[in-house]
Amino acid sequence: MSATAGQAQGERGLAERLGLKAGQVVQEIGWDEDVDDELRDSIESLTGNDLLDEETDDVVDVVLLWWRDGDGDLFDVLTSAMRALAEGGQIWLLTPKAGRDGHVEPSDIGEDATTAGLSQTSSISAAPDWSGTRLVTPKGRR
Repeated sequence: MSATAGQAQGERGLAERLGLKAGQVVQEIGWDEDVDDELRDSIESLTGNDLLDEETDDVVDVVLLWWRDGDGDLFDVLTSAMRALAEGGQIWLLTPKAGRDGHVEPSDIGEDATTAGLSQTSSISAAPDWSGTRLVTPKGRR
């Protein structure tokens, strides 16, 4: 295997940890210069699609939401993000890890997600500086 092929597999691994699959459509909300470009590239590589920006009107399988303390009202953004989701879709809420600028307390995420009608299903280390929280609509409400 070439170094390039190995690198591509490593990049795909980041997106695979999020449970993403080829062909999925992913909308990105909250992009700023501090986001993890390796994670973004891995998502595009695995899905075979460019990330859609927050202005899209398309129905999406996944919303990738970069969120920092001080970005505004998380409940409002989650509620808005849910409108673009296909049935069975998911939101990956990416927040700075503890000790980094913009860290969001897990209790705040849980409260706003629950109020928005979402359930937290898992949390992962999504990138060196970012934690990921997977949010879905409870099966009874779909």
